[in-house]
Amino acid sequence: MNDWPLWEIFVRSQQGLAHRHVGSLHAPDAHMALYHARDIYTRRSEGVSLWVVPSVQIVASQPGDKAEMFEPARSKIYRHPTFFAVPEGLKHL
Repeated sequence: MNDWPLWEIFVRSQQGLAHRHVGSLHAPDAHMALYHARDIYTRRSEGVSLWVVPSVQIVASQPGDKAEMFEPARSKIYRHPTFFAVPEGLKHL
């Protein structure tokens, strides 16, 4: 079992539209990971969809890269609603 790959598990709840990360597990292949995820993370029928993703396939930024990664967004003020003028008399936006 120590040689089995690690899988990240995402569940979409009955009330939700997005999948949420709920945990990890070891399984020999994607098919078994899906069945183990069902048994472990949806015991009370709270899920309507499962994703299993090999952990080695997930690429993430590091907290130390925050400035390099997110600083360019600050120069794009047009992405913020405060950049646009709201016409007088507009009641619902």
